Amino acid sequence: MKRWITFDLDGTLMQNPFGKWIFPEVEALVCAGLSEPYEVRKALVREHEARMDRNETVAAYDWDEMLRQLLGQLNLKLEIDIEQLVLKHSIQPKIYLLEDSILATLEKLKSKGYSLAVATNGFYKYQYPVMKELGLAEWFDEIITPEKVGCGKPNIGMVRELLQTGELVAHVGDRLDHDVYLANRLGVPSMFIYRDLPEALRKLPIEQRSADPEFIAICENKLKVENPSLTAVPLPPDYVATHVLYRLEELLECV
Repeated sequence: MKRWITFDLDGTLMQNPFGKWIFPEVEALVCAGLSEPYEVRKALVREHEARMDRNETVAAYDWDEMLRQLLGQLNLKLEIDIEQLVLKHSIQPKIYLLEDSILATLEKLKSKGYSLAVATNGFYKYQYPVMKELGLAEWFDEIITPEKVGCGKPNIGMVRELLQTGELVAHVGDRLDHDVYLANRLGVPSMFIYRDLPEALRKLPIEQRSADPEFIAICENKLKVENPSLTAVPLPPDYVATHVLYRLEELLECV
């Protein structure tokens, strides 16, 4: 039986090109077509959030389809292929690893006998080019994406097929509402990576940080931002991580 560790991607391991490169280019193309300003990013994010509210966790991350829908509403006959824009912008320094030691950490986990999987809400066609360019792809045995398995985080069904091949040892991610919740619902260690962890909390044992009042307040504020529809105060147990990391290499001390 395999021993799996699953990882989120964006905000956990890497920076993708959407925020600084793809959305601005799409907005520029649409505004040029309209001959007037239009907040394309806001419109797409609004549709994304509406789909998430309806628990459409696959459709909510289909940026090509959401853009086609928006172009139809605007009566714009533009051909914009976000998948192609990902390929165009998947070059460094537009994309980058969030820590210099990430690849070395993944290599050490593999040498310990763990099987590694990505569990990301981004579609494969948007994520794999970035992973490949950054040298991440070669370290992962599986890349789990919503369009492959029919759901996305925080739906625990996302890792159902993975669990048929072995034991899930831990899930690592940077979002409380997606990653910590998913791991806690599965009953596996939730490794919450928070790189802005205050210096005083870094001195605490990894498994004690989440119970510190200062960190609980940080998480309450973070959960409000991540998902305003959730009750964040007091912080619900489902969103309390078992372990808090400020660098990925700390994971090596936990597994």
